[in-house]
Amino acid sequence: MSDYCVVVASGAHARFFTLEPVEFPELESGPRLIDRGELFNPEKEIAGRDLYADTKTGRGRAPHGGPAHGYDDHRSQHEEEFDRRFARKVMEKGRRLAQANQARYIILVAPAHMLGLVRHELDIILKCGIEVHKLAKDMTKFSPKQIHDHLAKAILLPAQKRPGA
Repeated sequence: MSDYCVVVASGAHARFFTLEPVEFPELESGPRLIDRGELFNPEKEIAGRDLYADTKTGRGRAPHGGPAHGYDDHRSQHEEEFDRRFARKVMEKGRRLAQANQARYIILVAPAHMLGLVRHELDIILKCGIEVHKLAKDMTKFSPKQIHDHLAKAILLPAQKRPGA
């Protein structure tokens, strides 16, 4: 059981943590972020040539070598929808993790674009009685200790205490 659930996400990758007390506080620094899994956005991992018939957008050639012409294949709208679906999956997993650990807080760390996508999903979490705190930063490549240190400096998580403190 943990009071804090931490979700660190970007458009391609999400990591999930809980903040847990250490077993021997007189010998170990604590509390610590414990890794609880990750998600990957498969659409971000697929190369453009595998996702779209034409890897370049916005131009075409007329038959028989005629002049080039521009068009809009609405690729950005498709990519936005892929991101929205991934954001929904991330928040669903975060909500389940928080409920399973009876967490009172979810700390969501993501770039501003991703925070905008999850805004709609936050209403469901708030109705469950879980407080959500957000930080606009991409920390998916940070170690759990670096994430904890950044969030403690931002006063979103309790800081680690030295052994015996």
